[in-house]
Amino acid sequence: MTQPARSGLNTALTPLHFLERAAQVHPNKLAVIDGGRRLTYGELAADVQQLASALQASGVTPGDRVTYLASNSLELLEAHFAVPLIGGVLVAVNTRLAPEEIRYICDHSQSVLLVGEGPLLAALNDVTFESVREIVETPSQDGEYEGIAVRYDELVARGSADATFAWEVDDEDTVISINYTSGTTGRPKGVMYTHRGAYLGSLGNMVTQKFSIDTNYLWTLPMFHCNGWCGPWAVTAAAGTHVCLRAVRGDDMWRLIDTENINQMSGAPTVLSTLATAPEAHRMERPMAIATAGAPPSPTIIKAIHYLGIEIIHVYGLTETYGPYAVCEPDPSWSSLSADELSVRMSRQGVGMLTADRLRVVLPDLQDGELVDVAADGVQMGEIVMRGNVVMKGYLDDPERTDEAFEGGWFHSGDLGVMHPDGYVQLLDRAKDVVISGGENISTIEVEQAVVSHPDVLDVAVIGVPDDKWGERPKAYVVIADGSALTEADVIAHVKTKIASYKAPREVEFLAELPKTSTGKIRKNELRDEAWGDTRTRIQG
Repeated sequence: MTQPARSGLNTALTPLHFLERAAQVHPNKLAVIDGGRRLTYGELAADVQQLASALQASGVTPGDRVTYLASNSLELLEAHFAVPLIGGVLVAVNTRLAPEEIRYICDHSQSVLLVGEGPLLAALNDVTFESVREIVETPSQDGEYEGIAVRYDELVARGSADATFAWEVDDEDTVISINYTSGTTGRPKGVMYTHRGAYLGSLGNMVTQKFSIDTNYLWTLPMFHCNGWCGPWAVTAAAGTHVCLRAVRGDDMWRLIDTENINQMSGAPTVLSTLATAPEAHRMERPMAIATAGAPPSPTIIKAIHYLGIEIIHVYGLTETYGPYAVCEPDPSWSSLSADELSVRMSRQGVGMLTADRLRVVLPDLQDGELVDVAADGVQMGEIVMRGNVVMKGYLDDPERTDEAFEGGWFHSGDLGVMHPDGYVQLLDRAKDVVISGGENISTIEVEQAVVSHPDVLDVAVIGVPDDKWGERPKAYVVIADGSALTEADVIAHVKTKIASYKAPREVEFLAELPKTSTGKIRKNELRDEAWGDTRTRIQG
């Protein structure tokens, strides 16, 4: 006889539970290293409770959005728990964005509080926000303040050191954070993460990256990027140690790797390149692993990291999938491959992670309302689609683009790839021409609009071109007016006045005209083919 379901015994899934457990089970375990500051899990949990109390005393209520503009730090790590602990929603913003972009995000999310680092806040002096009621400045790594806003310690002092908020939520489908993606039209979209998705995304990363209580995790991946691929929650779930690094430099990475016994980190291919080419680079005498994503890492970078004795975990995902969704999980049969063959295999995007659904590659058109898979032959190209617990709830206040993204019941990545006979997916191109440089998504349309806003520019096309350090970078092909003396430096400088500097092209080629179809559409494929040559063929294997 079937027993009736007892749903009352279930509790809502939330990553808040990870800190509660770590503090209960391992209160004296080292939790965080940020410069000279070292906190145990017991101390971290107590600090989070007081910060939550301070936010509540500052008028933050359930559902309110709190924006953080900060690099990898103790303050941003604590925010991942303190803000949702009182029902708030964390909005962690890319520190490299221009003031106008930051204003748009704060206004669109209707954030009530902006917490950030002094130098970053200073750039916002002339910005007027619609909903932000207070701006708070966090301390630098040496504890100093710029003195341009309410000090962080003053904010914390509003809270009670005896606060005891429950590490739980009533509804696991409640939004825990909003992450803004660059998108492809220049206007970022607010991607909503839920407590359930963050919980399961964290566990997926914990398994994939093999986090444990012995993990010493170096924060080279920005915590603001997809909530650090759910890393603030995942490393905490394992009761590992968070080691904060505010700026990624080769010497600092190697110093911390050696002095803090770092054994795990994450980052885009540029981080791998910086690590491998630093003068301090040396072969590891103990196990270490790096998870990487973004533009597919080149076989050259993969071989260089393997030479250092470091394991590479190649993952794939988007902001809309809580960061990593798929992993190039090595098959035992690959052990017989040569170094060159293995590096080619490892550059694939792979298969769905443990907490993700199957990764699919589908044809562009629905058939009878259903998505149809491409042939698993490594040749027929289609769009990569995903669904399940680790796919976003939707875009904030944008039901139209949400419905469009989930056509056919699966999230459409906009990435084009193939399915290999072994079931592993490989990304070949980006349907919407997004350039992934150093792990950051750059909209070519946004860059083109910035370039063409110069009065001497008649036409422009921007594509991604190969870059040994960043994976790829934007390049602009520009047509200028007759008699113009516009130079490459002029174009780049102009673009940097319009959008964030990292989005600007680092190379400009002047053409008499752009290649176009009979209907006037620019043939970007011709520009890409010329720029990449046979590079992609070699990487694809």
